Amino acid sequence: MTKEEIKKLRTDCLNWKNIKPLNEQLLKAQAIKKEHIDIKLEDWLTIGNKDDLSIEEQEIILATAKTLIPWRKGPFKLFDLPIDSEWQSSIKYNLIRPHFNLKDKVVADIGCNNGYYMFRMLEDAPKRLIGFDPSPLTMLQFDFINHFMQSDIVYERLGVEHLESYHHTFDFIFMLGVLYHRPDPVGTLKSLARGLNPDGEILIDTFMIDGEDEIALTPNGTYSKIPNIYFIPTISALENWLSRAGFGDIEVIATTVTTLEEQRKTQWSFDQSLEDFLDKNDSSKTIEGYPAPKRVYMKAKKLPKIVRPGKTG
Repeated sequence: MTKEEIKKLRTDCLNWKNIKPLNEQLLKAQAIKKEHIDIKLEDWLTIGNKDDLSIEEQEIILATAKTLIPWRKGPFKLFDLPIDSEWQSSIKYNLIRPHFNLKDKVVADIGCNNGYYMFRMLEDAPKRLIGFDPSPLTMLQFDFINHFMQSDIVYERLGVEHLESYHHTFDFIFMLGVLYHRPDPVGTLKSLARGLNPDGEILIDTFMIDGEDEIALTPNGTYSKIPNIYFIPTISALENWLSRAGFGDIEVIATTVTTLEEQRKTQWSFDQSLEDFLDKNDSSKTIEGYPAPKRVYMKAKKLPKIVRPGKTG
C-alpha cells in the first residue's frame, strides 16, 4: 500500500457516525498542551499528575477517557486518573520482556490495540516502532495517550494482511493474541516471514490445547464466548505451522493459564469478562465445554531461502 492509501484509511474512519463523536471529544483533549510531563514506563504506564492540569483540563481528560470505553489493554494512569483496563497487560509484557532486545531495530506490533505494549517497548530504544491494528476505537485511544507521551510511534490502521505490502520490512515483529483470529494460520505466519528482514525474528502468543499430537481444536461457533476463533493448536502443531511458514530456531518461552487476575471486568471495560466466559461449575472449561484458555508464547527466526539450482538441458 502507498503512504497516501494508508493515510486515507486512517482519516476516513473519523467521519463514521459512531466514531465522529469520539474523535470530537478527543480533539478537546488534544487541545491541552503540556511540556516536560513526568512519564514512567511501568506496569501502570504513568503520564503526568493532576497538578499539571487545571480543573477544567482534568474534567476534559476524564470525559475523553470515558468516551473511549472499553479499554481492553493497559493499565494507564493519566494525570492521576487510573484507567484500569480489562486486561492487566503488564503480566504478559513482563513475561516476554526478558526474551527480546529491540535496541536500534525496526519493530512492528501486529494487533497492537491501543499501543500499551509499544509504549512499554520504548525503554528498549528501537530505531522505529510501528503498530498495526484496523480498529478505529483503539487508534483513538492510542492518539489520546500518545498526545501526552509525545512518542514517535507510528500507528497504522492496517491488519496483518497488509504487512507484506507495507513500504518497508522489519527486524522484529510481535503478534500477541492474533493468530487464533485468522482462518489461515500458516498463511498468516508466512505474511510475517515476508514482512521480516533476513534473520528477522517474531514473538507470538496464541491459545493452545494440551497434547502431544500435531492437531488443533476447531471450535464450533464460539470459544470462551469469542466468535472469531478458528484454530487452537497443540504446541507440536504450532511448531509445524511455524516451520512450514519459513521459521526456525523455534523457542517455547512459556505456557500460561489465563487467570482472573489478568483478565477481569472493570468500570473501564465491557460488562462481561473471563469469569463470565468459563463454566460456572468447572473453571477448567469454557462455557461451551472446551478447555479453558491457555496460552503459549513462542519466538522464532526467519530462515534464509534455499535457492535450488535450476535444471540444465
